[in-house]
Amino acid sequence: MRYRWLYLVISGTIIGVGIFAYFKWGLKFGIDFTGGTVIEYRFPDGQTKTFREPQEFKDPKVEQIRFEKVGPSIGPDLVKKTVIALVLSASGILLWVAWRFKSFKFGLSAVLGMFHDSLVMLGSFALLGHFFGAEVDFLFVTALLTILSFSVHDTIVNYDRIRELKRKVGGELYDLANLATSETMVRSVNNSFTIIFMLVALILLGGSTTMWFAVALLIGTVSGTYSSPFVSVAILVTWDEIEKKLKSK
Repeated sequence: MRYRWLYLVISGTIIGVGIFAYFKWGLKFGIDFTGGTVIEYRFPDGQTKTFREPQEFKDPKVEQIRFEKVGPSIGPDLVKKTVIALVLSASGILLWVAWRFKSFKFGLSAVLGMFHDSLVMLGSFALLGHFFGAEVDFLFVTALLTILSFSVHDTIVNYDRIRELKRKVGGELYDLANLATSETMVRSVNNSFTIIFMLVALILLGGSTTMWFAVALLIGTVSGTYSSPFVSVAILVTWDEIEKKLKSK
């Protein structure tokens, strides 16, 4: 935790770039939000092209492999449900973690780490949408909610180790956090790499339909692995030190 300010600055910089990209270019919303029709064809040379408006080809060798028609009313409804889901999950996680660890600091630090990953994913897709045409659709929302649970799970493992060490050896939270992070780091990295290998394979071999879904999961996995020890725990230790300084005055 000696370099926790550096970790927080790195996170702040990444989020800042993402926020700039969001307000500068915004998100490129997919058909789930905007409504319309998407048709994908496979041509004789093996190439595929996706059209937003109906296109017909008389060549019998041209194969239609995808057809989606979505009404525009799904967009606002999906956004509303996503926001409600985020608020409910964040509130539930905050209360549950605070109760389990007998401290509001633990709960809020975990939720802040969770929102860190959300902002990283949104900012990343603002950049990817502008430079590579990545779209935000229903699969992105699914990836976002999935990664939130992954991030919090990793954070709770770290918190639980801190609690165990406090019972066994005692001491200051700063020292306990250092020891707990060192002991759980290998487990977290190994667990994340098993997911990363699968996602990289899915990005390279899974085709265009699932590619950006896998990219979103990959970004969230890397961010979640980083945020658990270097954001959530760093915030917890910093909060504890500030609180002690205020009490001593």
